[in-house]
Amino acid sequence: MSEKITVRAADPAEIPDLLAFWARAAEGTSITDDPAGVARLLDRDPEALLVAELDGVLAGTVIAGFDGWRCHLYRLAVAPELRRRGVGAALVAAAERRFAGLGGRRADAMVLDHNELGQSAWVAAGFHREDHWRRWVKPLPVPQADADGAGGSDAPGSRDALDM
Repeated sequence: MSEKITVRAADPAEIPDLLAFWARAAEGTSITDDPAGVARLLDRDPEALLVAELDGVLAGTVIAGFDGWRCHLYRLAVAPELRRRGVGAALVAAAERRFAGLGGRRADAMVLDHNELGQSAWVAAGFHREDHWRRWVKPLPVPQADADGAGGSDAPGSRDALDM
């Protein structure tokens, strides 16, 4: 059986499936892991959330965000049963092509300190750790549209508030 990896932009109709996928395949949760948060991402930048399919099956994701200044990578996740088949490499390569097309000069990736599997994936993709940087975060109030259960926790120090 020949496995074919395709990478494309996510469709807003896939948001529930993507959230379920991240719950299964991603390390940790994010304060924006909710339908409203993902919808805002896709509304603002419809090409930012890349989805990989392996022979038509959802195999992985990466968010390739560009703010006009820097290139940021989040939510690189590959289905556990489909790892080590080139899915992550295909997603990172697609993100890098996106960034090059937008004029990006350097990409950074968010990786939890305890996520050794994620760290090794980024090293394999040519990234290196920069220990002279630290991330400073401050949870913002939940937007009113999300206040009725669609938003994540915004309590200082909560896992949601610290992981991306």
